[in-house]
Amino acid sequence: MKIESTPDSYIGSVAGGPNKAAPTTAGEAAAAGAASSASAAKPQAGVQVTLSSATQSLTASGSGNSDVFNAEKVEAMKAAIANGSFQVNAEAIADKMLANAAEMLNGARGA
Repeated sequence: MKIESTPDSYIGSVAGGPNKAAPTTAGEAAAAGAASSASAAKPQAGVQVTLSSATQSLTASGSGNSDVFNAEKVEAMKAAIANGSFQVNAEAIADKMLANAAEMLNGARGA
């Protein structure tokens, strides 16, 4: 697979992409403005999405993990980083990385 990094690659050249050419004449500019306002006014077709009953019950109950985000701990870490007292526990990070790698390897072997 070839990865292009040129400005005329497919992603940059699709309509509305980051490298979209600007209109060069007043007529083209007016046509582009009319087309964008027409598409903004017209609703676009969507995809129907349905959730399973299990997903709906988890969503309704707040998924049971309300303590996933601890705002006080985040603020304390921000303050420690800001004043230079935050210390990284390299051993804990290494242990988690090894555990994750072992889990991934065991999952790949079982599949």
